[in-house]
This record gives sequence, C-alpha cells and structure tokens, in this order.
Amino acid sequence: FNELRQWVLGHASAIQQNGELMNEIDVSSTLAEVAKLKNYVRPQLTGNTVLELTDSRHPVVETLLSAGDKFVTNDLTISTEESQIHLITGPNMAGKSTYLRQIGLIVLMAQMGSYVPAREANIGMVDRLFTRVGASDNLAGGESTFMVEMTEAANILNNATDRSLVLFDEIGRGTATFDGLSLAWAITEHLHNTPKSLARTVFATHYHELTELADQLDRVSNFNVAVKESGDKIIFLRKIKPGPCDKSYGIHVAQMAGLPQEVISRASEILKKLILHEPLQKSDVSLDPTDQMDLFNIQESQLRKALTEMDTDQMTPMEALANLAQIKKDHGL
Repeated sequence: FNELRQWVLGHASAIQQNGELMNEIDVSSTLAEVAKLKNYVRPQLTGNTVLELTDSRHPVVETLLSAGDKFVTNDLTISTEESQIHLITGPNMAGKSTYLRQIGLIVLMAQMGSYVPAREANIGMVDRLFTRVGASDNLAGGESTFMVEMTEAANILNNATDRSLVLFDEIGRGTATFDGLSLAWAITEHLHNTPKSLARTVFATHYHELTELADQLDRVSNFNVAVKESGDKIIFLRKIKPGPCDKSYGIHVAQMAGLPQEVISRASEILKKLILHEPLQKSDVSLDPTDQMDLFNIQESQLRKALTEMDTDQMTPMEALANLAQIKKDHGL
C-alpha cells in the first residue's frame, strides 16, 4: 500500500491531467449524444451583434413534456443596429419565461461549443449574459424581494455593453404599480439610449403601458405570446407573434388555478368598474351555504388537492411548470 501511495504521489500531476481530459471527453460525448438524439443544429458564431434563432426550443422543457406532446418552437431576430429591445407581453403561464430562458440557454450552449436546439442559429458572440428572472428575497442579508430585484438591475445597467445579452423577466413588480412602471420605463430607455450599454435585450413584462415605447424609440419592438379565447376559457398557443398583447388574462389564469368562483366573479365585477372608472362598492356576493355546493364541486376539490400537494419549495421553476402542465392535463383544463 505504501508503495502504491508513493507511486500515486509521484504521478499526481499526470493523473490530474488525465482526469481533466476524461471530464472533457465525458461532456463532449454527452453533448454529442443529446444533439443527435434531439436533432440539435450546429450554430454559426459571428462577430456582429445579430442574434437569429429559427424554430428554437428549450432544451430542458422539451425533455419534460409528456409523451405525445410537442414543444412549440419560436423564432428570434435581434441586434443592436435595428431591433435591439424586444418587449414581450402576455398572460401568466403563456410561455414568456420559458422563451427568455431558452434564448439564454441556447447562447450559453453555443459559446461553450455545443450544438443547440433549433432549426437554425446565427449567434453574434456575447461578452456577458445578464438575467433578471424569478422573485425571491434575501432574508440573511436583510433584503426584500424588491431590493434584490433592484440590486440585480443595477448590476446589469452598470456592466452591460453593446456586446451583451440582457434577459428581463419582469421589473418593478415588487413595489407600487406606478413606481414599478416608471422604473421599467426608465430602464428600457437607458438600455436604448446609452451608447456603452446598447445590449440586446428581451424584456417580458405585464406593464402594457410599456408597449408605447415602440412608438417612441427606434429600436424597441413589441411581441406577444399568442392566446386563443374559447368561451370563458383561454388556450395558450405558446407562439411569439409581433405586436403587443391586446388585453390581460389575469382573472382567467386565476380561475384555472382553482380560485373560488365567488372570488373570480367579484374580481370580474371590480375589473369592469375600474375600466369604466366607476366607484367600487361593498360586495354583495351571497354566502348562503347552498351556494357552496356549486363552488366546491368534486373537480374543484380534486384540483385544489393536487395543487396543495405540490411541494414548490423543493422544485425548480421547470419542475413546477411541468407539474402544473400535468395537473391541467389531468383535469381537462
């Protein structure tokens, strides 16, 4: 044993080098196997700022789809010279976050030497990839969700260059509506107007007022996630299309999530009054027990049970989306 130990010590450098080579071979062979299995394409890396993806896919989400389900592909054409900032509007769960993440993952995969999930990919090299996604506080550091959000935004604005890629999934939602909208508006203007910070930017937002920037700034373009209405229900088509979203579907999504019907009805009533600038009055929703039988029917109880059993604290965002998709499918939503 002592002789073996001495021999290993004497050859430690060579063993470590061989280990590193084996790691590279392992990664490269795995990427090659996945590329062949999933029909990835070889990206074309260029020195300009054009980022063009055709029929791009999310490498993780498409793997988590149930058998028979097909991932809806999407395109992207963005550059600092023309369409520099894309504003993406659409309801929750429509696919905005997935779209942002797949863009970031494809760029990252391409620049690490991997094939990418798309039919065609022309990628202007990125010097830095910035993301502002998700919502979480920093309890240990004494920072609220909004403070964390603003700290991340500050880092982006202070360090982004005209070769960078910025992915914003909501800005300003952790504070008052007007404050959040004002910040999101000013941040977009800064990225558009500051010469050293002309980063290619994809910005998902629920602030519909922000879409007016496309009429004021030359390199801002509006896109939306397509939705189909069927009676009082909505169907997410997952397709990114030009133009702003023409309406909000927050109450529809809340209904899909299983909120009590009396809450949905009251929210719809309040929304109509707010749109018409009418005064709000005390709710006259009946609390008669006989109404509860219609409210808590078997399907709603099953749906509520399924949602309650989801341990979101132990899930990644992708796993949570996959679980919600399965629950929707199981309950015919």
